[in-house]
Amino acid sequence: MLFDVRTYTCRPGSIRKQMELYEEMGWEPQRRNLGEPLFYGACETGDPNKYVHIWVYENAGDRETKRAAMMADPDWQKYLAASAEAGWLIAQENKLMVNAPFFESKVRPK
Repeated sequence: MLFDVRTYTCRPGSIRKQMELYEEMGWEPQRRNLGEPLFYGACETGDPNKYVHIWVYENAGDRETKRAAMMADPDWQKYLAASAEAGWLIAQENKLMVNAPFFESKVRPK
């Protein structure tokens, strides 16, 4: 199992606008191509300008195939263009993680 933990930072005061844009234009094409995320949420404590989402894949090949399909999706491309034009995102951090030897996730990728 491969967990893709993605953290995004927005310009101060713009996270609500970014999340609304994503909900309107990005949520459906991303889920259509990647399946359901394990988690998607905004920081309640710490930096209020950050949000995190976690996607689950069988392995690196599964991730590569699904992300390539998403990048080829015209609806996803429209979202990326609108997000870039808005300019609310200022940083992104991705971590690919695997289960600890003693942990078996109950979540399975679509």
